[in-house]
Amino acid sequence: MIAIIKKELRTYFLTPVGYIFMGFFLLISGFFFAAENLFPANPNYNGMLGTITFVFMILVPILTMRLLADETRQKTDQLLLTSPLNVTEIVLDKYLAAVTVLLLTVIITFIYPMILSFFGTISLSEIIGGYIGFLLLGSSFIAIGLFVSSFTENQLIAAVVTFSALLFFWVMDSLQQLLPGGVTSGIVFVSLLLILLILLIQRNLKNIFITTSIAVVGLVSITAGYLMNKFIYDGLVLKAIDWLSLIKRFEPFIRGNLSLSPVVFYLSFITVFIFLTVQILEKRRWD
Repeated sequence: MIAIIKKELRTYFLTPVGYIFMGFFLLISGFFFAAENLFPANPNYNGMLGTITFVFMILVPILTMRLLADETRQKTDQLLLTSPLNVTEIVLDKYLAAVTVLLLTVIITFIYPMILSFFGTISLSEIIGGYIGFLLLGSSFIAIGLFVSSFTENQLIAAVVTFSALLFFWVMDSLQQLLPGGVTSGIVFVSLLLILLILLIQRNLKNIFITTSIAVVGLVSITAGYLMNKFIYDGLVLKAIDWLSLIKRFEPFIRGNLSLSPVVFYLSFITVFIFLTVQILEKRRWD
């Protein structure tokens, strides 16, 4: 297990990728630290962390684009898939390697609050909470990038699609103002989710009986819900977007509130995308 992590870390730092990630991240964070905290003597360090989260959209695609896409391009994925390690361990190792690069970079930024402490009192507990949320948000974005990288052998395509996916999660809150929130939109939303689920099950299991059974159960459930109380679909789209918002879950950390709910959400989000990545590789393994 450690061997793959070491291999990935060597790849990051024997190529420009790791240095580009760390250098650009530190450049952006240093600029905003000076502009928002150092020059105005502002002790609210977590506000700066909230401001620079946009950097994940730019840098995470660079960090994750080669994780699985490059293995597929070089045809070394089959060597990994036939190794003594199971697919879950392989995916976890690659994910942990990328998270390690992020963690090492973030550790360097610890110098910023240390500098602030020379000019006044800072809230250490709030800053620690902010960093925990920052790392969880970045780790969630890395999980998305890893998932996207499993679909293609082209690193550029993986980077562009990852950027697009992260951009979607970034502007998700703004989409609430544009999307309809009525009963009809809720029913359409649930129906589309059911169709997506059916397609995924059929693609992986290729069992028409199971697929048809799930389709029938889903349609009956949607219809029964409408007949019993159609207003359960009212505003469902907006509620779903609000619940899935990665950025909104980060807001308590910015305020210095370290609560269990967003931590569990981020960890669950990461687990789901790692699980989906494993399933894609498992399917490729037996195709």
